[in-house]
Amino acid sequence: MLGYLGRRMLMAVPILLGVSLVIFITVKIIPGDPVASLLGPTGTPEARAALTERLGLNRPLPVQYVSWLGHTVVGDFGTSIARRSAVAPMVFDALKNTLILTLAAAVLALVVGIAVGALTALRRTGPLARIGNGFALFSISVPQYSIGLLLIIYLAAGAGLFPVSGMYNPSTGGGFVDLFNHLILPAVTAALVPAGIIARMFRSSVLDVMSMDFIEALTARGLSRRRVMRHAFHNTVPSLLTVAGLQIGYLLGGVIFVEAVFAWPGIGLLVYQSISQRDLPVIQAGVLVSAFAFVLLNLIVDALHGLVDPRIRTSH
Repeated sequence: MLGYLGRRMLMAVPILLGVSLVIFITVKIIPGDPVASLLGPTGTPEARAALTERLGLNRPLPVQYVSWLGHTVVGDFGTSIARRSAVAPMVFDALKNTLILTLAAAVLALVVGIAVGALTALRRTGPLARIGNGFALFSISVPQYSIGLLLIIYLAAGAGLFPVSGMYNPSTGGGFVDLFNHLILPAVTAALVPAGIIARMFRSSVLDVMSMDFIEALTARGLSRRRVMRHAFHNTVPSLLTVAGLQIGYLLGGVIFVEAVFAWPGIGLLVYQSISQRDLPVIQAGVLVSAFAFVLLNLIVDALHGLVDPRIRTSH
C-alpha cells in the first residue's frame, strides 16, 4: 500500500509543475496592463519604468517563472497589486471558505446522488423512477447560476427564508447557525450538477453489478434480498469513489459562479475579482492553490480506492 501511495505522490509532482507552468503562461496572456491599472492614465514614463522594475515585469518570462515558482514553493505568493497586502493569508482564508462550501455541497450531492441512483436502479419502472431520472437529467442540464438566481429571488428576497448573500450577517457577529443559514442556498446550487452525475453513474454501476453471475449465484443459494443487495452495493464502491472524487474536484474549481452569485467569500470569488483588477499575484496563487487541492483530493481518492479494492494496488 505504501509503495502504491508513493508512486501516486511521485506522479503528482510533474502534474503540479505542468499546472504551474500553464497558470503562469495563461496569466501572462490575459489582456491588460497591470502597471497602467495601478498608475492610472496620469502615470509618467518614469513612474511606469520604476513600477515595472519593482514588480519584476521587465525580466525575461523564464526568469519570472523560476522566481515565482521558487517563492511559491516556500509559501511566499507575493504581494497583491490591487490590495497592497500579502497574498498568502488572503488566498488561504478564501480557500477555507471555499472548502466549507465544497464540503457541504459534496455531502449533499453524495446523499442525494446515491439515493436517487439506487432508487432508479432498483425500481426501473413507476412514477418514482421517472421522477428520479427526471431530477438527474434536470440537475445536469440546468445552469447553476440560473438556479442560484431563482433561489435568491423566490426563497431569499421573496419569501425571506434565507439570507440573500454573504457568509455571515454583520449585525449578529456570526456563529454556526448564521453560517448554516447562509450556506443552504449556495450548497444546494453547487450540489445540483454533481448530484445528477453521481445518480446516473451510480445507477449504471448498480445495474451492471446486478447483472453479474455472482448475484444470480447468491440468489440461488437462498440469500435474502437485503444481503444480496449489500454484496451488490459493496461492489459499486470503487466506481462510486472515482465518480465522487471527480465531482468533489469539480466543486473545488467550479463553484466560482455560485460564489459570485451568492457573494460567498471563497477563492473563486477572489480570483474573479482579481481578474478584473489585473491582480496577477492573487490570480496565480488562487488558481495554483485550487489545483493543488484538486491533486491532493485525487491522491486521497486513490488511497481509498486502493483500500477497498486490493487489485488496484497490484495492477499499478
